[in-house]
Amino acid sequence: MNIQLPEKLYYSIGEVSQAFGVNASLLRFWEKEFGIISPKKNRKGDRFFTPKDIKNLKIIYHLVKEKGYTLDGARNVLSAQPEISKKVEILSRLEMVKAELLKLKSLLDDENSLKNEI
Repeated sequence: MNIQLPEKLYYSIGEVSQAFGVNASLLRFWEKEFGIISPKKNRKGDRFFTPKDIKNLKIIYHLVKEKGYTLDGARNVLSAQPEISKKVEILSRLEMVKAELLKLKSLLDDENSLKNEI
């Protein structure tokens, strides 16, 4: 789960749904199901997510989509393990490091194949 969002104060629901690869309706559903997600709303009713909301969405996404928890199970984990956010953040960083290492490996493999051709 490598979420790429620019540094901003608020994100629209479209930006967030695209970054997570889910429908906007799922984000609205999670907002109802989990009290830790509370996007700001303008007069028109448009939702604007803060970086804190994005962090909480990452945790919920990890539990529900990656770990396979039910919504009740995810709620139980969130209430029983307050340190879960640190674990998810560490996993995210490790995934980024892994992606960079795989890029470097492919570059080295390409370079080695070029040397072998010469």
